[in-house]
Amino acid sequence: MLRGKTTILAECGSTNTEAADRNRYRHGDAIIAVRQTAGRGQRGHRWESVPGENLTFSLVLEPTFLEAAEQFLLSEAVALAVADTLREYGVEAAIKWTNDIYVGDRKICGILLEHSLEGSHLVRTIAGIGLNINQERFPEWIANPCSLLTETGVRHETTAVFERLYARLAERYGTLESGGARQISDDYNALLYRRGKPARFFLPDRGEVIGTICGAAPDGRLTVAIDGQERSFLFREIEFII
Repeated sequence: MLRGKTTILAECGSTNTEAADRNRYRHGDAIIAVRQTAGRGQRGHRWESVPGENLTFSLVLEPTFLEAAEQFLLSEAVALAVADTLREYGVEAAIKWTNDIYVGDRKICGILLEHSLEGSHLVRTIAGIGLNINQERFPEWIANPCSLLTETGVRHETTAVFERLYARLAERYGTLESGGARQISDDYNALLYRRGKPARFFLPDRGEVIGTICGAAPDGRLTVAIDGQERSFLFREIEFII
C-alpha cells in the first residue's frame, strides 16, 4: 500500500536531499518543491525548472520486499506511472532507457532513483521526478525538451497532475508489491523508446554505431543488436544519439 503525507515547500535545494531525512519522511511521503535550486538529474546533471510551472517532487519508498538485485523494477514501475499519467492527458510517451520519459524525440520528464540497502535487500528508495507541465521556453543548453503544455496546448494545474501521478504510482507499486514483476517488466519493454528500430548510438570503444534495441533485462541491462550480434550494456556504457 502506498499512502503518505504530502509536503509542499516554497523552495528547497533538492527534494531528494530533503526526502533523505528519515526522521521526517517515511514510506509513501512526497515532497514537492515550488522552486528547486539544486535539482539533480542522472549522470550528475542538474535539473532546471521554472518555479511554479512544472512538477518537481520526490517520493519516499520502503520496498523491503525487493532484493538489491531487483532494484531496476522500481525504475520500471516509476517510469510506467509517469507514462500512464501522460496517457490520461492524451499524450503518448515512451521510456528512454533507463527512465527518462520522451514524447517523440523530446524529453518531458526526468527521473532519479537513489537506493539504500541493508544486506541484500532494499530498505529505502527516493524517487525524484521532474515533469514539465506548463513551461514553454527552455534554456538553450537543455536538449530537445517539451512539456504537457507544448504537447496539448492546454495549461494544467500542477497539484492536479501530482494527484493523478501519485495514484498511478500507487497502482504500479502495488502491482510490484503483489508479485507482478513480470507484468511491470513486460509493460516497460512495450514502451521502450526506439525498441525494434535501427538508430544511432555512441559506444566509448567504437564511437557512433547503428543498433537496434531488443529490450531491457530485469537487471537493467539494455540489449542492442549491433552488426548482427546482440550486446548487453549497463548504464553509461552506451549513449543515445538524438
